[in-house]
Amino acid sequence: MNQGPISRDFLDPATLSDPYAFYQELHAHAPVYEVPGLGFYLVTRYEDVRHVLSHPELFSNNPVGRSGGPNADGNPYQQTLRERGWAHVETLQRTDPPEHRRYRQLLNRVFTRKRVDEMLGGIEDVANELIDGWIGDGRCDFVSQYAMPMPGIIIAEQLGLARDEIQTFKRWADAMIAPAIRPLDEDELRKVVEIELEAQHYLASVFEDRRAEPRDDLISALVNAHTDGDDEPLSVAELQNLLHQLITGGFETTMSALNHGLWQLLRFPDQLALLREDAGLMDAFIEESLRFESPVQGLARRATQDVELQGVKIPTDAMVIPRYGAANRDAEKFSDPDRFDIRRENAAQHLAFGLGTHFCVGASLARQEMKSTFRLLLERLEEIELDAPLDEPVHDPSLFFLPMKKLPIRFRAR
Repeated sequence: MNQGPISRDFLDPATLSDPYAFYQELHAHAPVYEVPGLGFYLVTRYEDVRHVLSHPELFSNNPVGRSGGPNADGNPYQQTLRERGWAHVETLQRTDPPEHRRYRQLLNRVFTRKRVDEMLGGIEDVANELIDGWIGDGRCDFVSQYAMPMPGIIIAEQLGLARDEIQTFKRWADAMIAPAIRPLDEDELRKVVEIELEAQHYLASVFEDRRAEPRDDLISALVNAHTDGDDEPLSVAELQNLLHQLITGGFETTMSALNHGLWQLLRFPDQLALLREDAGLMDAFIEESLRFESPVQGLARRATQDVELQGVKIPTDAMVIPRYGAANRDAEKFSDPDRFDIRRENAAQHLAFGLGTHFCVGASLARQEMKSTFRLLLERLEEIELDAPLDEPVHDPSLFFLPMKKLPIRFRAR
């Protein structure tokens, strides 16, 4: 297939913030699209995204190929971490089977449906506590006063870390994820590497403490994992990388899901009315919200060999980005895909959490945080509406995510 004319610039902040007209163009003219001048390929149709995610032998999760990668030895950021902390190694999200299996099994022991069910009371306690903090004001910025601290407190507790350090964890998460979001200049890189080093040394002391005195938390389970079988213990570098992924994932993706879920209800009051009338639609609302504004718009893969997809030749070691957000707006899979409809029958077939062996390990927890949040918001608040128009673009620029800047709301306590 020859790529047709594409009028929008992928890297324009306005496109990154509201990419759906761009996705429509790609679906019609260039479903596999080489971004001009950058040499990476966006994959946008639902079935093609499934194909990429289902074939790690062709599209590897490990970014290091013959041309190097973000964690290669010559990378200055990694060199600084190597000299003063721990350079990134490939674990979990950045590994393929069979290496991936070891890391996944460790985390599957914690992020189970049973464990999430046991956490329900604690999740709702956190939700009520946060709402209590601003319900008497009649207004709040939902991003900073709820969506950020909610998943941050939950992941901190799962990691066995102090919940009152939530702002510190958020600063760590922002720094850790920054190099993956957009190109950083030299000064910005120096700042974020210093913050990541601060996080690494704090976590290293926690690892040592949990080895000596294990607790009932995820870090204890990870640092003492070798006692459960014949595996070698995880190295400090492996532990650092796993925590890097859990901290960044625990904040950004669930935070985005909460923000966008509420934003959909404010933008589509008919759907809010349906949800108020029938609480049995809550699960369907959550799946449609995840489909409509996927918190992770896409993640990188690496072509392991020359491969052809939709008539486009992708060379070995090229970066390939399956766009979950585009797949979830594919009209061949979801009828009238740009309509938000909590009665949509196949909404749960979205790819917001990925697919297969790399399906999001925290999906059950994220869904429960959303379910508890919106049940309590609807129970405790009435007449919810925007308190001020949102600035355009609504989101901070990001290659992979949709980080909302703010969501000011006003309401009446029920």
